[in-house]
Amino acid sequence: MKLYRFLTGPDDAAFCHRVTAALNDGWELHGSPSLTYNATTSQVMCGQAVTKTIHGRDYDPAKKLTEQ
Repeated sequence: MKLYRFLTGPDDAAFCHRVTAALNDGWELHGSPSLTYNATTSQVMCGQAVTKTIHGRDYDPAKKLTEQ
């Protein structure tokens, strides 16, 4: 089964660390990152989709994806 997450946050080191942590936990990049500008906060916001294939488990929408 393939799991999907979309990580979002301000374009800063913390966002990069979250993506790095996901990659080191077996998630893989899915597509290109996205960027947008929030004029209200004057921040660039990032988004990156990641996927992970797991075997032998039924999907449980109540379980946090970070626990997979």
